[in-house]
Amino acid sequence: MDRGLLAAVALAAGGSKTFIPKARPAAQHGGEWTQDASSGFVKTLGVLELLAAVGLILPSVLDIAPVMVAVTAACWIALMVGAMITHGRLGQSGLVLLNTVCLALAVFIAWGRFGPWSFGS
Repeated sequence: MDRGLLAAVALAAGGSKTFIPKARPAAQHGGEWTQDASSGFVKTLGVLELLAAVGLILPSVLDIAPVMVAVTAACWIALMVGAMITHGRLGQSGLVLLNTVCLALAVFIAWGRFGPWSFGS
């Protein structure tokens, strides 16, 4: 459930950054940060988010390197810290809160798999 929710967020965010032209999100609330970023950087973030969606689901579903779910969650934590800083600088407290929720979910996933009382898949 937790992995699926975070994967859905990563899929939606990654898809929009990867496949929608940069000018569209730049004109919308929350996407203003893309105005000063190169198209390549925005698309790279999008591809990383798409890979995160895959990394949160496939390893445990296929039972191949399930530790990658925790590794992906840890990487998502780093991504969310960057997003929180970016949105905070723009005064977008609502988006910082949303990033905080995603970060907390990723911490829960990583802790559940790396922590002392690991709960596995």
